[in-house]
Amino acid sequence: MQARRAARELAFILFSQFDKKITNYSKQDLENIILKSVRILTSNASDELKLTLGSLIDLKEKIDTYEAEHETNLNRPLGVANVPVPLPMTSDLSSKIDDMLEIAEKALLALEIAEFATLESQNEVKNYAVTIAEFFQKNHEAVDGLIKKYSKGWDFDRLVKMDKDILRIAIVELLYIKDAPMKVVVDEALELAKKYSTDDSASFINGILAKVILENGLHA
Repeated sequence: MQARRAARELAFILFSQFDKKITNYSKQDLENIILKSVRILTSNASDELKLTLGSLIDLKEKIDTYEAEHETNLNRPLGVANVPVPLPMTSDLSSKIDDMLEIAEKALLALEIAEFATLESQNEVKNYAVTIAEFFQKNHEAVDGLIKKYSKGWDFDRLVKMDKDILRIAIVELLYIKDAPMKVVVDEALELAKKYSTDDSASFINGILAKVILENGLHA
């Protein structure tokens, strides 16, 4: 995983932890929340891996039971080891394996982010996440004003908070930090939306960011 991608996801988790007005947080507060966020990530990763392990054990038991109760093995002499038998439908296993792979990938990603954020040599991740938060602190009224302006027909206060936080991070990067390619910022905002928010969030966020880019001359 790239350090900046880890930083954006960490910033998103950081934003989700805010329980008071953004300007009330000091830099030390932000760093403490990041530490808390990393602990949450590693805890969630551990839980997801345990879930995956349980699913794998369950799947293995089902396969063993199916094999033992197949007529081929039921007709074999007692005490003789079972022989492999064909499975009825590949889809029976495929969907279960897909679910477990998705859980394992999320857990792995969480552990990678935690590793990036805690390794001394990877302070870039923590620092960039804090930088995003600090720029939003200084410019939160302008950033939220843009979201309100470009989300016509939507009540800002009723927008999904995850969507607002993803937009805040992307807009801060696009208009204030200006240190990453525009396409990368947008693409990774959409990835965060697909991972954490609702089915319609990616298209909504893409539409808002397209307006921000166009009306601020960032497309040139």
